[in-house]
Amino acid sequence: MNRDPLSFGAMLRRPSALVPLAMSLTALAIVLGHIAMYRHAREADEGAAAHLWQLLMAGQVPVLAFFAIKWLRRAPRQALGVLALQTGAVLASMAPVFYFNL
Repeated sequence: MNRDPLSFGAMLRRPSALVPLAMSLTALAIVLGHIAMYRHAREADEGAAAHLWQLLMAGQVPVLAFFAIKWLRRAPRQALGVLALQTGAVLASMAPVFYFNL
């Protein structure tokens, strides 16, 4: 195990890095669950799943800003890796929304 306090793994276990990633993955699970239950049928009004997805996606912005402000200067390489992972999670969560035009 790498005991370096600024390693990528240690950086990823920090709450300010882990919470937004968990929020993105939860948003992805909500979208995939909605698609599995209702297929990709259009609804007249946005349902609870859409509102939860929006809240999760918007709610991670301040946490990510805090992470970036705190860690980009201290450990830029590891912080950029975490931010790249987060970007991938956000795009994975957005992909079904755009693909199925939900």
